[in-house]
Amino acid sequence: MKSVEKQGKTIEDAIQLALEELGATLDQVETEVLEEPSKGFLGILGGRPARVRVTLKPDPLRILHDFLLGVCQRMGSDVELEISTSEETIKVDFKGDNLGLIIGKHGQTLDSLQYLANVVYNRNAENRQRVVLDAGGYWARREETLLRLAKRLAEKAKRTGRRIMLEPMSAHERRIIHTALQHDKQIVTYSEGDEPYRKVIIALK
Repeated sequence: MKSVEKQGKTIEDAIQLALEELGATLDQVETEVLEEPSKGFLGILGGRPARVRVTLKPDPLRILHDFLLGVCQRMGSDVELEISTSEETIKVDFKGDNLGLIIGKHGQTLDSLQYLANVVYNRNAENRQRVVLDAGGYWARREETLLRLAKRLAEKAKRTGRRIMLEPMSAHERRIIHTALQHDKQIVTYSEGDEPYRKVIIALK
């Protein structure tokens, strides 16, 4: 964290000088008074100025941005990040070419990045928020694919009478399958196995 020490006739003067050097506002910094000002003999000789240390508070959004950008660059993917915030959620959308590297097979790389992003952001933020990553609308397309898959395999289970085991999926993807078939009166869904190999089972009731 960047910090500067400044002197001034008063504590307020010293802090203002530090803010100007840091290019920050008072709510973006932490201040520490190192030395109170004092007047010299008869208010003239031996006076001592105020001395303060002013430190920039960590900016969790900037830290998150730099972390994700650094990871993408090391992966060889040249991307831009579009970050939007709400009261409970930080949404990060990756823009650019070659997003497949960021997404990974069935979104596994994106899912892992999202886990790390939540750790990095909330370690530096005062209030906990959920970080959600997306890349070129991948999750919307993936959800549509999973919904079609769920309906198709449910019909197959009805037709054959056999239970159907899907490939391992993340908790988010499994939830999409369960939700898609929860109102089908002939079908039951449940999960088996341990993470990260947990799978959805589609079977007749």
